[in-house]
Amino acid sequence: MLPSPPEPRIQNPADVYRSAIGGHRPVSALAPMQAVSSLEYWQVMHRRGGPDLYFTEYFRVHSTSRLDRFILRSIDENETGKPVIAQMIGNDIPCLVATAKELAHHPIAGIDLNLGCPAPIVYKKCAGGGLLREPERIDAILGALRQAIDLPFSVKTRLGFDTADEFPELMKVFARHDLDLLTLHGRTVKQMYRSAVDYRSIRMAAANLPFPVLMNGNIHSAKHAMTIQKDIQGAGWMIGRGAIRNPWIFDQIRQEQSGEAIVYPTGQDVLAYIQDLYDTLRYKTVSDEAHITRLKKYLNFIGLGIDPQGHFLHAIRQSRSEQHFFDTCRGFLNHSDPMTLEPMDIPMKPRDVLAGVHR
Repeated sequence: MLPSPPEPRIQNPADVYRSAIGGHRPVSALAPMQAVSSLEYWQVMHRRGGPDLYFTEYFRVHSTSRLDRFILRSIDENETGKPVIAQMIGNDIPCLVATAKELAHHPIAGIDLNLGCPAPIVYKKCAGGGLLREPERIDAILGALRQAIDLPFSVKTRLGFDTADEFPELMKVFARHDLDLLTLHGRTVKQMYRSAVDYRSIRMAAANLPFPVLMNGNIHSAKHAMTIQKDIQGAGWMIGRGAIRNPWIFDQIRQEQSGEAIVYPTGQDVLAYIQDLYDTLRYKTVSDEAHITRLKKYLNFIGLGIDPQGHFLHAIRQSRSEQHFFDTCRGFLNHSDPMTLEPMDIPMKPRDVLAGVHR
């Protein structure tokens, strides 16, 4: 696929962002996903419509941290024409404040604080979702950052660490601060991605918090997005794994919003998407086998929408060469039939944590 021409740079990204989240039309956002949400991945998404907002991978913040140059590229070289929000993760208040001020010198629309990452290596350091065990500490961090940040300031979080019973107390903490946006994933940290999403708690947050709430968790189709929006009345949707599987989902949501018929990709469109991922995400110095191994984390999601028996996923996971990889893809996708790309009930192994529950 030929590269899309760059969109005009946003002159006042913070104003565009504020207008988007405060408008009458629900907005869409691509979730920040570590080792996924790169500049190159955004380019692939943008060529298929893309979201209204992009959130970066998180910048790790601690006493010796520096701004990650790789993540900075997604800010400084962003040509999607859409606002970019920089996400941070950490618990050291002076370092978080200093990093936020440093990020403000780059063309960002806002700052987001990660209070939801469920990875044990993160929460065991009392960062990300680990902070949900310490509401008083969150209160201090949010107060310091809100005072220091002139740009829009938001939080991405979960319902609690162990149980959703923790969320009412967390809501009180969030409500004390003048946040511009809260993104709420409807699971606890301990649930990771395995359980059903608690949309009832997201509805409670949207109804009671004094700022917009983005809905997050298992949004697997445009129709599903509109169904939960009708029930929750949130500010919009943040989609991660569902967008890897179906990068057209944001355009399909816009089609649903405007009353148009949803346009579904054909098998050949999906094949072209995989080819685009292969070409755009390629590092010149890596071998075919190493590159294919890296791409498998994307194909693990895409494959859930391709065949219900899991034969595609099994074959892709065995691929070591470009020839075998694309022979497999063509064998399943070289057709012109439309595909909804909704997740199928394929048996998952316990280690397939990120694949998790998709409905």
